[in-house]
Amino acid sequence: MTTGSTAIELAGVSKWYGRLPSGHSALDSIDLSVEAGSVFGMIGPNGAGKTTTMRLLLDIIRPSAGSIRVLGSEPKSGGPELRRRIGYLPGELRLEGRVTGRSLLQHYARISGPVAPGAIDGLAERLGVELDRPVRTLSKGNKQKLGLVQAFMHRPPLLVLDEPTSGLDPLVQREFLAMVREARDAGQTVFLSSHILSEIQQVADSVAILRAGRIVTVSSVEGLRQSAVRRVRAGFADATPGAVEVALAGIPNLSDLVVKVSGRAAGGVTDITATVGGDIDAFVKAIAAFTIVDLAIEEPDLEESVLKMYGAEARAER
Repeated sequence: MTTGSTAIELAGVSKWYGRLPSGHSALDSIDLSVEAGSVFGMIGPNGAGKTTTMRLLLDIIRPSAGSIRVLGSEPKSGGPELRRRIGYLPGELRLEGRVTGRSLLQHYARISGPVAPGAIDGLAERLGVELDRPVRTLSKGNKQKLGLVQAFMHRPPLLVLDEPTSGLDPLVQREFLAMVREARDAGQTVFLSSHILSEIQQVADSVAILRAGRIVTVSSVEGLRQSAVRRVRAGFADATPGAVEVALAGIPNLSDLVVKVSGRAAGGVTDITATVGGDIDAFVKAIAAFTIVDLAIEEPDLEESVLKMYGAEARAER
């Protein structure tokens, strides 16, 4: 499968348990398309439906409604042949037993298909996991590393990774993100979930934001960044607070404006702090009319933007 085709397609997918309306709805009419050769991130709080979506892709559970295609096949009919083309890391990884990590990975290799010589040791070295210790003696973080090795080791066309950095220290998280970029560069598709937006934005091409089993939005990371909120701070040497307020009054995406005068220079300086949502062009043009002695524009706050999206979705449901 090459870039430009579709690796994952969900159309009207719902999943519920028990009989509705008294039963529990885990997913509600999800439509989703993931381009092959891309990194697609799914963000949402616990219980949003991320794990349910991933289990549907692997045919661990089946949808109550809608259709799914993964690498050109339906999960329910793809069988072992399809699953061997997927590297999967579950969100709740349980590895126990007296066998060593190496023995366990060799067992998985017999199931998943050919693994290139040296691939297991190379990945283990990158992630810093000892393969010759019994699995039961490993910490949660080291078990997570073993899970990542088994997902990546046979270089599958599709990687499905549920909360992959759980339990990993920052240095290992950085190495994992490098592995994801390398997989994309090699033409693999990566579908990963997280509740940490900053993690997703470092590697993802596109992102879906979930809340309560529904998609709030699907966007490129760059598109999300452009629509995100920025904190701005500025100081003007030749403007009164009233003049500044008038100049900024017509900017619809400006909020939380605070104007005050400081004594940093003769005659005082008018300082402002504010929040600008999305396009910052109108704000920059408005303040260009003054003599600017101080200006700071923070990077877009994607976390805050996502929280606002959750809030808007919640209000729409009322």
